[in-house]
Amino acid sequence: MDRLVPDVSRGNKTYGLLAYLYGPGRRDEHLDPHLVASWDGFAPDPGRDPNATLKQLEQALDLRVNQRGRRRLKNHVWHCPVSLDPDERLLTDEEWGEVARRVVAAAGIAEPGDPDGCRWIAVRHDPRHIHIMATIVRGDLRGARLHNDAQRAQDECREIEKELGLRQLNPGDKTAAKRPTSAEGHKAERLGRPEPMRLQLRDRVRQAVAGAADVAEFLGRLEASGLLVRRKVGPSGDVLGYSVAHPDDRNAQDEPILFSGSKLAPDLSLPRIRKRLSGAVGAGLPGEAQVGDPGAGKARVPGSKAARARREAADAVDDATRTIEDGPDEAAAAQLVGAIEIIDVLAVRAPADTRAQLLAAARAFERASRSHVRAERADNRAVRTAARQLLSDGYAGNRGEDGGTVAMLLSALILLAIASARWHSARSHAQQAAAASAAAEQLRAAYATVAARPMAAMAAQGRSLPSPVRERQDAVIRAKLPEAQAAEHGGNDWDALAATLAEAEAAGHDPAALLEQARDRRELGTAESVTAVMVWRVRRIAKLSAAPSAAPGKAGAHPKSAGPAAPAPAPQRRGRPGRS
Repeated sequence: MDRLVPDVSRGNKTYGLLAYLYGPGRRDEHLDPHLVASWDGFAPDPGRDPNATLKQLEQALDLRVNQRGRRRLKNHVWHCPVSLDPDERLLTDEEWGEVARRVVAAAGIAEPGDPDGCRWIAVRHDPRHIHIMATIVRGDLRGARLHNDAQRAQDECREIEKELGLRQLNPGDKTAAKRPTSAEGHKAERLGRPEPMRLQLRDRVRQAVAGAADVAEFLGRLEASGLLVRRKVGPSGDVLGYSVAHPDDRNAQDEPILFSGSKLAPDLSLPRIRKRLSGAVGAGLPGEAQVGDPGAGKARVPGSKAARARREAADAVDDATRTIEDGPDEAAAAQLVGAIEIIDVLAVRAPADTRAQLLAAARAFERASRSHVRAERADNRAVRTAARQLLSDGYAGNRGEDGGTVAMLLSALILLAIASARWHSARSHAQQAAAASAAAEQLRAAYATVAARPMAAMAAQGRSLPSPVRERQDAVIRAKLPEAQAAEHGGNDWDALAATLAEAEAAGHDPAALLEQARDRRELGTAESVTAVMVWRVRRIAKLSAAPSAAPGKAGAHPKSAGPAAPAPAPQRRGRPGRS
């Protein structure tokens, strides 16, 4: 969450900005606008001095701008709101004044002891933020030296946070996407939009990349989604870049407002997208047996094509999680890039009652997928292929097998997000670690919605098992899952796992061996509910339906009455890519 945040922008209308700062605001939110600091401490203050006017303040600020005559600088107004987190204590006018002086010094507007520093003011019209405004002509009539001013202002705010005892922002590594400007935020408010258009376009572009086979398909998806797409074509006819706009987002000249990919996020430039798409994706990888392939010697899993795609995606996510935990950094970084594609696709293909949570998870994990660890030469085709399959096999509902496989996939994604947070934290990627943790929370919320129905049905089935069957499954769970003993015994998730093991036993599996195999897939210390995780993992390994398939009281009959037993799957080595 933001703490003390500067937001630098430039303009050319001194009076217009002053009228906004001292005006009532768009919703009468500006209370008691007044100066807390200025370049010399004596600037006219129309908020507190009844004899001062906005025109006088404009003339004082523009004095040096006008002295340049025809050499007037373009965009001579420097504007930097500095905001305070709602949970922090209120700062006094004196503290805000010191914040303003330090920010303008750090940005190169007016350094201490420089008699030729630019003219500036700091206006407070809200308890939790100020607006710093400057005209960037120095006393010697040269323009201010503002190279990297926004980053220097950010760095100074981090130091101020420490000195004022405020909670501090996680340090960044300059791989974050550009935040919407204050002007974009104000425009969204004015037009009644829920958020700036930049954020919506970033989502749409990410979703168009997810699972795309090549650049032509990516650009075609953008156009098919209703966005305006402008290609930058070189002399050879090759596409060198692109920009996008929403048809309803236009400037004063009624022209569409275009954003290049690199302005939306560093990894959405066309060269970066082309690198990501350079590894082909398809229905599967060469030489890899697909679930449901009769030639592979495996039972076909139940459900619709969409349900099977989600089951296979959960397998790919589990493999990616093991790579993040145990693989080299380059391979782990590649899996993070692939995983965001699965979350992006799920956000548009999942049941409607979870899409807002999944979009929030995708936005958070987008930050976690990007760091200075290079992933270009590592293979993430498995997760990218899974994303493509999710996209091509249609929407999943929230009932029966469809709903169960969505819950199955979300359970796997939660563990991947937790593993990602730990991976980033171990490498001091503070912002990415926080983003991965935030994504895990949103995924948990979506999981709770989707999993409620199938888990409740399985729990009811578990409670209805014949006593000998139930006692046998409880003994297996106690023996093989000591982590679940204290907190989960007797709960719904425990009951659902008992039903799952009974169903697997009826299909000819050894419940103890099956649970041990599922447990050994990866550590369970980060699981919020160990038994819930094991429900979905066991059902995938045993190729059981993702929704209960037998009537209560009949599942889990002893295997002798279940007909010929199918062989239990052979244990796989931990490091081997495979299903989980």
